[in-house]
Amino acid sequence: MSKTKSRSPWLKQFGDNVRRERAAIEMSQQQLAEFADLNIRNVQRIEAGEIDVLLTTVVRIRKALNCPLERLVPKDF
Repeated sequence: MSKTKSRSPWLKQFGDNVRRERAAIEMSQQQLAEFADLNIRNVQRIEAGEIDVLLTTVVRIRKALNCPLERLVPKDF
């Protein structure tokens, strides 16, 4: 993951989608970090749309949330 801050609409929407799906199953950010093998700070930054996310990270998040990729990836992708 890039450490460059970004406020791209795509990253912000992706982060919002991750947060929505996580909240829907009552999973904490810490739990998501553990299940997806991520650092808690990275989960926070992903949900805030602050950092670019590798495809492998997207897949790990999807698996941890047990949801279809379509619910995470913004429609305009």
